[in-house]
Amino acid sequence: MATTESLTAAIDRIIELFNARAMDLPDGFFDRRTQFVLNGSPFETLLGRADNDPLVLMLARGPAGFRFAAKAVQHAVPDAKLERGDVVNDADPLKITTRLGLSGRLRGTNEPINTLVDVTLNIATAGHIDVAEASLDPLTLDQLRIARLAS
Repeated sequence: MATTESLTAAIDRIIELFNARAMDLPDGFFDRRTQFVLNGSPFETLLGRADNDPLVLMLARGPAGFRFAAKAVQHAVPDAKLERGDVVNDADPLKITTRLGLSGRLRGTNEPINTLVDVTLNIATAGHIDVAEASLDPLTLDQLRIARLAS
């Protein structure tokens, strides 16, 4: 099973790659079935098709799901930067939490954005992330959605 230290190092690597606009990921961090959840809604349900549709699952799960979300954020906030807060592993060894700071300027309006994203990672016994949950202010999420549509 992965340790908090190895998971923290992998999270830091993902942040470093995101900030460099690279879409690489640490090997084995996400499994092809890793589910992503945003404000309580699985990505599959946000794509507007049946959540068991093979195409939806291919886009919304695993490394592809992470890249899909990362590219959406980077399009909405072209100069997006992430910073990590403390990584906490309380009583449950299969769950860690952290808070990410997202900053940059929104596409279309050039308005600054500075928001906090609470992240919970559920770890499978094999050591990869089973479920990655992110929560942020719904008004900020709406700003990101609008900015994604700007050209």
